[in-house]
Parts: sequence; C-alpha cells; structure tokens
Amino acid sequence: MKLTWHGHSNFEIVDSLDTIVDPFFMGNKMADIKWDEASPDVLVLTHGHADHMGDAISIAKATDCEVICVNELAKYVQSRGIDAIGANLGGTIDVGRVRYTLVPAVHSNGIDEAGFGWDAGSPAGVIIKESSIIYHAGDTALFNDMSLIHELYRPKVALLPIGGRFTMDIDAAVLATKLIKPDIVIPMHYNTFDVIRADPLKFQKMVEDETDAEAVVMEPGDTIDV
Repeated sequence: MKLTWHGHSNFEIVDSLDTIVDPFFMGNKMADIKWDEASPDVLVLTHGHADHMGDAISIAKATDCEVICVNELAKYVQSRGIDAIGANLGGTIDVGRVRYTLVPAVHSNGIDEAGFGWDAGSPAGVIIKESSIIYHAGDTALFNDMSLIHELYRPKVALLPIGGRFTMDIDAAVLATKLIKPDIVIPMHYNTFDVIRADPLKFQKMVEDETDAEAVVMEPGDTIDV
C-alpha cells in the first residue's frame, strides 16, 4: 500500500485501487498536482467543506470513479449527476478488495458549494483497509472515543489534523495518538492558510518523545510505503 500526500487533508492511497480522500486541489496552495491529473478509482469525502470536498464533482465526472461519503452528502453529490454511495457512521462499504468504514469526527458540516442550503449530515473520518489499515481522521476535535478506533480497527497509520482553530491543535493531536496507538502518525490540515499555522516538527518531536509511534512529516507529493 502506497500513501501520497497532496497537501492539506488530501491523501492518495494506492493498493488494488487508487483512492483519494478529500480531493482538494484548486485553491490548495500546497497541492503538488492539479485536479485533472488525478485518476482515482474511488473518492472518499469526509465532509462537505470546500477544503475537503474540493474538486470531487469535477474529478468524478471526468473519471467515472466511485464516490463514498455520509448519506446526506451522497444525496447532494447524486443531485449533481454523480452516482455516489452513501453510508453512515459505523457503516462499511466494500469496493473490490478495499473496505471503507466511516467513523465519527467531532466537527461541523455543510456544503460550501451548495451555499450551506443542503443537509450535509455528520462529518466523518474513514478507516481504509486492504493490505494495511489507515485511519484518516477528517476534520475533528479530540474525543475520548478515539480509543475505540484503536480497539476496533487497529490502524497502522493515523492521519491527524494539527492546525488548530478548526480542528485539533498539536497538543490535542499528540493525545489522540496516545488513544489511537498507530505505528505511524502523519500530520495534516496545517499551514495551508495562515489561521492554521503549525510546526509539524514540534508535533513529530512530541509524538516520538511521548508515544511509541513514529511521526512522519511529509512534503506535498511525497509517497511512503505502508
């Protein structure tokens, strides 16, 4: 399984399928590629905010890929002519050999491109399981039930926001790492905008001083083997 960061919360996971979570390219100053260079088999949307839903409609129309998201957001995507697959928190969708499970995130939700006039349902994180297990937390505050993410899914890799203001900050993300107990933790959702400035090297040091996890700081376009 290969994991590539395209900046912000936009990650590409390649195993038997090519999956992109939160395909925010246009307007993402950290993105290493343009939206029309992406060719996923599956898009996963954690919620409807513009910096997460991003270019999902354009990519889905261009590639005919599957789109997975919480049920209310899926109904909006369907209204745009895309045959999205809806699920709810705790629900699992299998596409080929890949298993996608939506899990809670503590955040707000709404669909920017719909002018917030459409019910977007609950925000979510996602567990992606095939040859390894990755937990993408989406946008979230720290919550104690992250310990259940460890107990139920045992993710090898956790992708956690650290930028503060709209999500956890560094201190909270370190505590989240202690609850989730991944082998590898990767920071996301920082430095894209001035209001979410954070030092990933500070996060890396705190994680490696206080937990058993390895903290990997990626640059946009970097790929690691999981």
